[in-house]
Formats: sequence, C-alpha cells, structure tokens
Amino acid sequence: MTHNARQRFRATAKLKLHEKYADDAAFSSRSANPELSKSKAKALDLKRIAALIDRIRALQDKLYAQHKQKVLLILQGMDTAGKDGTIRAMFNGISPMGIRAAAFKAPTDNELAHDYLWRVHQQVPVKGEIAIFNRSHYEDVLITKVQGMIDGEECQRRYAQIRDFERMLAETGTVIVKVFLHISKEEQRERLQERLDDPDKQWKFNPADVEQRKKWNDYQRAYEQAIRETNAPHAPWYVVPANSKTHRNLVVASLLLETLEGMDLAYPEPHPDLSSFTVE
Repeated sequence: MTHNARQRFRATAKLKLHEKYADDAAFSSRSANPELSKSKAKALDLKRIAALIDRIRALQDKLYAQHKQKVLLILQGMDTAGKDGTIRAMFNGISPMGIRAAAFKAPTDNELAHDYLWRVHQQVPVKGEIAIFNRSHYEDVLITKVQGMIDGEECQRRYAQIRDFERMLAETGTVIVKVFLHISKEEQRERLQERLDDPDKQWKFNPADVEQRKKWNDYQRAYEQAIRETNAPHAPWYVVPANSKTHRNLVVASLLLETLEGMDLAYPEPHPDLSSFTVE
C-alpha cells in the first residue's frame, strides 16, 4: 500500500529547499511506529520496497505489452544525492525489456554543435518503454546558470523551451515524472568523505565535486527556480528527501507505482479465435 506520494511530495509553487526537509522520513516504518529500532524499521522498509517493485514489475510488463504509452522518469540532484543508487535499487529486479537508463554527462563537441535539447530528444522513451534520465536537459539551466555560461535572459528562454518540449512529449503519449533528490550539505560532505576513505569507492571521487560544493547555495537557488518554472500538471516535479537512502527508494518506488497505476494498463486482447490454432 502506498501513501499517495504524488500528493505528499509534489513541489509547491513557492518551493524553498530547506535543509531540514532532506531528513523527512514520513513514509518510513519508524515514522508510523517510533518504538521500532532503526534496524527493524529499515528491514521492514526494505520489504516494503521489494513489494512495491513487484507491483511495478507487473505493470511494466503490461506497459511493454500494450505498446501505446511511455514513461519518462527524470532524476536530478546534487552530486552524491543518489541518482545511480536509486536506479540500481528500483530496476535491478525488473526485466530489461522495456526499461532503459540514459546518463547525461558533459556534452561532446558533436552535441555542442546542436541545440542543447538535441541529445535529450534522442533518449526519450518509445512506446511501451520506461526511460530513466540520470541528469537531463535541466543541467542546461542549472550548471550553465551557476557557472555563468548563460545569463538570466537566456535562462528564461530555456525554461520556456523546456516547458514546450515536455508539453510536446506529454501530448504524444509520454507520462513524465520529475524527481529532485534532496540531500543536505552535511550529508553530501559525509558521502564525499566516504568516497575518499574507501579504496573501493575512490574511483567515484571527482575533485571537481569539491569545487562545485563551494557553490552549494547557488545551486539550491537554481534548482528552486528551475523547479518552479517548469512544474506543470503534465510534467510534475517531486522533491524527495534523500538523506536516508532507504526512505529515498521507498518514496521513488511509490511515485512510480502510483504513476503506473494511473495509466489504465492492460494486456492486449489475444487473437480473436485462438481455438483454431494447434501447436504440433
């Protein structure tokens, strides 16, 4: 049973990314029963996530078979917010048929030679598919703005272009779910330090992350504005508390399940006269 995650975590018109919200654990078993130990609550939440993924798996099979609608799940967040971890947790047990992840890193020279949405449009889902964006076209109104690559006027133009782009996707059968994974500055510090301290995770550490961290407040304001400017009924934003990895996965699984449940998915009708066929 989900808790109406789409209502609980939907971004508001006057969104402010307060640090305390990153620790919100409203969906956790411990929130419902404070007497539970942390370990017991986590174990229960992991079982709940597994149950949600089982239901997502069944609906994804119908989405693929029906081959009419499409789902685009966009994951955005600061470095270490858990975009990779969310994808691994959510889709590890789901059939790869009809599931595809796309990561958007620094654009290549060829991509820079086109408009900024060109590389994104190539990765949108096809009929019957769930596409997951690990970062997205929103990088072009986030890092570009914070780093001074575009001015305020160009940023406003891009907000309008993104709104039009997403409206076009929605009008041609794509159900869009946009998730901001909200972590606190202290949580990011701990996760970056963990990468430094663990030899098996040092490959993940990028010195540039430390430089970007110095502009934390600028990025928070850029995210707030981008979310407010592009939050729409056909392309809603959800702000998911992500300091707890387990609670993060619980909320994102709930969001995706509620989305799929609202899509009227069903297996196609079989051949009208199967009785006439025999398999020799």
